Formats: sequence, C-alpha cells, structure tokens
Amino acid sequence: MESVAVIVGAGPSGLATSACLNHLSIPNIILEREDCCASLWKKRAYDRLNLHLAKQFCYLPHMPHPPSAPTYIPKKDFIQYIDQYVSHFKLAPLYCRSVKSALYDQDVGRWVVMTRNLVTEEVEEYRGRFLIVATGENSQGFIPDIPGLETFPGKVVHSNLYKSGNDYSGKAVLVVGSGNSGMEIAFDLSNFGAKTSIVVRRPVHVLTRDMVHLGMVLLKYLPMSLVDTLILLLSKLKFGDLSKYGIRRPAKGPFYLKAITGRSPVLDVGTIGKIISGEIKVLPAFASIRDCVADFADGTSHPFDAIVFATGYRSTAKCWLKGDDYLLDEEGMPLPSFPNHWKGKKGLYCAGLSRRGLAGVSMDAENIANHIKRVLDEDVN
Repeated sequence: MESVAVIVGAGPSGLATSACLNHLSIPNIILEREDCCASLWKKRAYDRLNLHLAKQFCYLPHMPHPPSAPTYIPKKDFIQYIDQYVSHFKLAPLYCRSVKSALYDQDVGRWVVMTRNLVTEEVEEYRGRFLIVATGENSQGFIPDIPGLETFPGKVVHSNLYKSGNDYSGKAVLVVGSGNSGMEIAFDLSNFGAKTSIVVRRPVHVLTRDMVHLGMVLLKYLPMSLVDTLILLLSKLKFGDLSKYGIRRPAKGPFYLKAITGRSPVLDVGTIGKIISGEIKVLPAFASIRDCVADFADGTSHPFDAIVFATGYRSTAKCWLKGDDYLLDEEGMPLPSFPNHWKGKKGLYCAGLSRRGLAGVSMDAENIANHIKRVLDEDVN
C-alpha cells in the first residue's frame, strides 16, 4: 500500500500529525502496533492520573478543550477527547501492525515500511514519500539493571503496569523513581494503606500545579530567570526546606531545566505532606537486592514485599528505523536541537520527541504537515 506519508504510531503525536495532514488534504497512513489508539493512556496509565498542566497547554491541533472541561483533565476525560479527535478528523489508523523495518529506497525516492500484521501474521509493505516517527518517548518501559533483582521473591512491576494501590494494602512497597509518576504512585500506595518508601536519587524541584500554571503564564511576559526566581520563592514558602527529608533542589531553576534538558519538576499531589509526616519514607540510591532485602547507597537495608519501577521509558524507533544517521540517536531521541529537532533528511520526520508535552506534540505536528505541504507545492511549481 502506498500513500504520500506514512506515520508510525497512533498516540497523540501520530494522531495530531495525521489530522494536520488531513487538514491540508495530504493523504497519509497511520500504522499502530496495538489494537487501539493512545494505548499508553488506555492500557498503561494508573487510575488516578490527570494531565499535569492546565487544559490550555494540553490540546491537539485544531481542537481545543471546551470551556466546560476541568482545568486539569482526568485520564478518562482525556481518553474521551482523543476518541472524539479521531472521529472528528476521520482518522483511520491501521491497528495491530508491528513495524519491523523502515528503509529509504533511493531508486524510487520512497520510504519502504515492512510490518507484521499481528492478527493474520502476514508481512505487509507500506510505501510513502515521507515517513513520520511518532512512536513517542514512552514506547517501552525501562527497568534499570539492579544487582540481585532476579532473586527478589515479591512482585516487581514497571509503572506502566501499575493501576492502583488497592492490591498493595498492608505491604511494604518500594517505589524507584522520583518523577511525577513515582511521586504520585507513592501517594496512591500510601492512601491504600501500603507501607511506602520512595527512592529519590537526584535533586528535583517540587512545585504545585498552580505554580507551574502561573509560571507558564508569566513566561509570556517576563524573562525565564525571573520566573524561576519567583516560582522557587513560592515553592520554598509552600514546602519549606525539603533537604532534611532527603529531597534536594537542583542548582538551576525548574523552567530553565525543562527548556534545556526536558526534565519536568514534580507537581505535588499530596506526596510531600506524607513525606513530612513520615507516612512515606525517602531513601537514597538503590544499590542491590538480596532476596527480599534492598540495599541502599547510604549503607542501610530494608525488606520489601513489592517494587514499583517508575524509572521512565525508552524510544524503540532505532530498532526498526534503518539508514538514518542524522535525525535520531541510538536511544531514539532527536539529534538536532530544539526547535529543529523534528526534521530529518529524505522526507524523514519525528513528532512528539521534544520533551515538551502535548504543546510540543502539537507544534511538531503542525511543523511537519506545513513542511510537507511546502515540499509538495515546490514540486508542482
């Protein structure tokens, strides 16, 4: 099957890019390995998840959230929004297509994408002048190599398989990872009566959603350094000195770090209060496991019944994308710096890899569609 553009991935990035291409009347095909769109949200997100940013920063191109929507969209409402987006823009992903390779054919000037149909087990070929990698930053859950982890007798899950703390009541649970997912999962576990500990290995900014919202508004009018100073002052007034509880602040400000490294601040949902009260224990770097006992960098050891790894994800694009030495690195992330990260060579693009959330997804999708339109117009002229 051939189309002008082939999009790999039917998460928000792939759907947004397809909608922008449709808006410009550019034929495209979406290939998705799962049996639904936005599978990360539908299958691998914990129950209490909300969008961390206000709704005006979290919509896809050409379809803002309605005024009646809550400021911070719950998981179920965002899934409904995605399904409405697919219907409104008449998007038609081809599901259960696992991409095995994508290679540029110089002779015909086309990307050749080979897939396996997971229903029929047949090998299928798709061709397009343009190829958009939209498999996202969160393609595959990552669990670090912890010495002795294979000896642990309890339950070990990545956060993408965690749904709720209901199954962990009364158990000693270690959460590894202190980003937003780890902090929120620790809070959820504690609410369900788990004896919860969380590994906080590196410095992290802790803010509230309202602080981030205020900061994003102020960034339209004030220098980033001033916004960082103001927001950090509010954070210190709200939370005090968290270093005595094992949480250190980075030297650079939260908005600076987000812009330069893509690392987001932690948006507190109540976890910090439980840490201060002692309901949730903060532990340093995880060193090793001996049976049910975990050893830590400070020399302490603690027994656990279960471990939840909120240690992030990896892109899998480089496993199947062949011949590209310009756009993506070995970890499947963009080599060109923002804001030029989305455009490669020979009609290759990536969407949703800027570490700038749904606003970054929308920016990528519109940039890609507009660029493809310009290329096609130049061919006609």
